[in-house]
Amino acid sequence: MRKLKLMRLIFPFCIFFLLLSCSEGPTVHNFSSVEVEDLFTDSVSIRAMEVMDGSVAFAGTGGVFGSLDLATDQIRAKQQRYDTLYPEFRAVAHTATDFFMLSAGRPALLFKTGNDGLMELVYKEDDKGVFYDSMIFWSDREGIAIGDEMGGCLSILITRDGGTTWNKILCADLPGAIPGEGAFAASNTNIAIVDDKAWIGTTEGRIYYSPDKGETWEVFNTPIRSDQPTRGIYSLHFQTDKIGIAMGGDYTEPTAMKGNKAITVDGGVTWSLVAEDSLPGYTSCVQFVPDSDGNEIVSVSYSGISYSANRGEKWISLSEEPFYTFRFVNDSTAYAAGKFRISKLRFK
Repeated sequence: MRKLKLMRLIFPFCIFFLLLSCSEGPTVHNFSSVEVEDLFTDSVSIRAMEVMDGSVAFAGTGGVFGSLDLATDQIRAKQQRYDTLYPEFRAVAHTATDFFMLSAGRPALLFKTGNDGLMELVYKEDDKGVFYDSMIFWSDREGIAIGDEMGGCLSILITRDGGTTWNKILCADLPGAIPGEGAFAASNTNIAIVDDKAWIGTTEGRIYYSPDKGETWEVFNTPIRSDQPTRGIYSLHFQTDKIGIAMGGDYTEPTAMKGNKAITVDGGVTWSLVAEDSLPGYTSCVQFVPDSDGNEIVSVSYSGISYSANRGEKWISLSEEPFYTFRFVNDSTAYAAGKFRISKLRFK
């Protein structure tokens, strides 16, 4: 009788803890298909997207930029000119109050939302060899933009005042770069951040790491192939400050599948190749699926959309629809952009 009473007392607690453990576990999606809905078509190529509060901001070739309303899927597009130039934008970023876009090539032009509703130029660099690739903010005050090697180091801009002013880090304060080292301006995902940390993936298959919002830097090596100018890390994403993925390949050999996918579980110090000689090949953008505990990953390129349910060990092709870049807005919906289009992706 006493045992029966004891079991009655213990049983509810067992049920409680069982339900608690189930509710805190990662969601397993096991995607098998993706529905692609085109929302915007125009003669503009878009490689830069950013999810903002209630919208997705974008910028691309010909000075075109704009936003997509997440509630209605309506798009507003504008065109930015500087003197007689229509810049080619490859990077965008945002704070709680402002939107930023950065052009590739010379001159480098960094625009910020102005007080009168127009974009305001807040940084210009016109030196020979200038080429910026990606940008992102840690907070509403502190952000970073990165570009190719100049004078022996990567080009790294930092803002500490919400993007009003940007300062270039001196080469004396950065690790030395390999001559010609830079980043591929393929999808605005050369930089990954978690809390105060930042990781930059380069054309040489290396990782520049800062633990303190760009104050100090060190370099880690990866096994990503970089033996040709068109090979290296094209995209980087971290799920936590320990779990990250780097992907790339060679856009001139999109079906090459060796040495182009690597995982870290120690914050980028060491990396291990995954899915060798297996799809996907060349990748321009990779993102962890939200709420998947770093197990599920989606990648895109002009060859299509691929998905892994086991941290990159095995992949399946979900679609041959071509894209340059994409961002999740929840665990089954993303927005993607590419040549002449912006589309909504519904993963199933």
